[in-house]
Amino acid sequence: MIIVNARVLTMDAAAPRSHAVAWSGGRVVSLGDDALALRSGDVRVIDAGGATVLPGFIESHLHLFMGGSELAHLQLLGVSGEAALAKAIRDFAAAHPERPVIVGQGCDYAIYGRSLTRHDLDAILPDRPVCLLAADHHTAWANTIALERSGILHGGRVGPGNEIVMGADGLATGELREFEAKAPVLRLAGESRIMAGIATGRDPVPKPTMNDLMADLPAMERGLAHCARHGFTSLINMDGNRYTLEVLDHLRKAGRLTARVRVPYHFRNDHALDELAEASAMHADYCDDWLSSGFVKMFMDGVVDSRTAVMTEDYPDKPGWRGEPLHEARRFAEICREADRRGLQIAVHAIGDGAVKRVLDGYAAQVEAHGHRDRRNRIEHIELIDRADIQRMKAMGVIASIQPSHAPGAMDFPVFPTMNLIARSRWKDAYLARDLADHGIRLAFASDWPVADISPLRSIAAALTRPVYDGASDQRLGLNAILEAYTLGGAFATHCEDRKGMLRTGYLADIVMLDGDIEAVAPGGIASLSVAMTICGGMVVFDRSGTA
Repeated sequence: MIIVNARVLTMDAAAPRSHAVAWSGGRVVSLGDDALALRSGDVRVIDAGGATVLPGFIESHLHLFMGGSELAHLQLLGVSGEAALAKAIRDFAAAHPERPVIVGQGCDYAIYGRSLTRHDLDAILPDRPVCLLAADHHTAWANTIALERSGILHGGRVGPGNEIVMGADGLATGELREFEAKAPVLRLAGESRIMAGIATGRDPVPKPTMNDLMADLPAMERGLAHCARHGFTSLINMDGNRYTLEVLDHLRKAGRLTARVRVPYHFRNDHALDELAEASAMHADYCDDWLSSGFVKMFMDGVVDSRTAVMTEDYPDKPGWRGEPLHEARRFAEICREADRRGLQIAVHAIGDGAVKRVLDGYAAQVEAHGHRDRRNRIEHIELIDRADIQRMKAMGVIASIQPSHAPGAMDFPVFPTMNLIARSRWKDAYLARDLADHGIRLAFASDWPVADISPLRSIAAALTRPVYDGASDQRLGLNAILEAYTLGGAFATHCEDRKGMLRTGYLADIVMLDGDIEAVAPGGIASLSVAMTICGGMVVFDRSGTA
């Protein structure tokens, strides 16, 4: 196959532009005039019509299984006020009488101008369980019947950093902070197998049967199809267990895997150190260009909006409170050393500057124990950082995995109340991108879908047009740097830059064709572009024209 009449941005510094690309057997075979020379009767020729062609986008942080499942949930992003919420819940409930729980996604923390309670949801739908998740997925709100049926109306035991918020009456208010607190209600919703990769990090219990796996396939396929429509050819999952890989492997064997997927072992703070053996076993069993593991995902904190992000200074509205780290410092260093001994990469969710600092301390313990090597450990999100820690990241080669869509005011998330929860004197250290790049830190861009819209084109526009916060420097990057963070940066972060992230002869035939010229569109207009075709491993996995 050959794409012609294209504006090819190869992301290869040695040959950054071309007008045609040809591939065969899953690999790029030539570019430019050499590609045109391959035209013959048995070669399919695709005319790009002057549109941009790029290496396939790499989504460096998403939750594929969970996101695929949530596409079938009630969508609440943009819904505001009592009347609108009541209509959305009641209409969805009426259309889905079979659902054991009405699960909503994208609920704003200030949807009522304050946090929701179970009584608010009881007033809308008292006789069916309801659970609404915040867009960041770190907080949920449930009604009384949902709390009652899931056994947590009177509270329950949860680990550090998690909370079933209790009222003065001794009953749960309905607010559930972090994954352990939400898990009982989501289990009631029948999503425990799909959620196990993030809720526990272990495989589902009881062990899934083949019937269970078959029942879960539609959610995974919905997620994969959603990613293909948006031009993604490689996906870095950020929750995981062996079961996630088994579901994906079933699709691969059936010829229905449409992207390359990397799945971690999610190591939680209640896991024993010897459970890292499972991470090594997953890596041994899945280590090719389609399905792979080889890394450990951890959480160090929560999020700013629920005040569970770990800070080095008090929250402005809560004196004396800085958040609670999910891993004790010495224990975290021990985990890092053992993962490093096993040759496993590490990726840690760290949003507050206190969490980032503790993660870097753990990475430093690896260097002290085992010396310097090309680890490419990662920190996910980095929404606030102590400036002194930027140089530490650079010195240890730590990857900054950040989400352009998360910066308040850049895309779907409003500036407030989030920025009110960060001291104004620290706004200059919040949601950095350009400053990290200027210090030589490699960036890998992502959406954290389903936390945010997966669209890379909307995120590219957001990265180009994001606001400049009071007292802060401009964190906008140029278009080429942003595209690199969505292609070559993602490949580098997974030690795959020798075969993907660029369009170069011999590289994997992972290609995305847009419906216009991204360089000719004003920054704000990039979000209106769309993907015309996605090719993964030489196979057309999405064709908007329907002619594939």
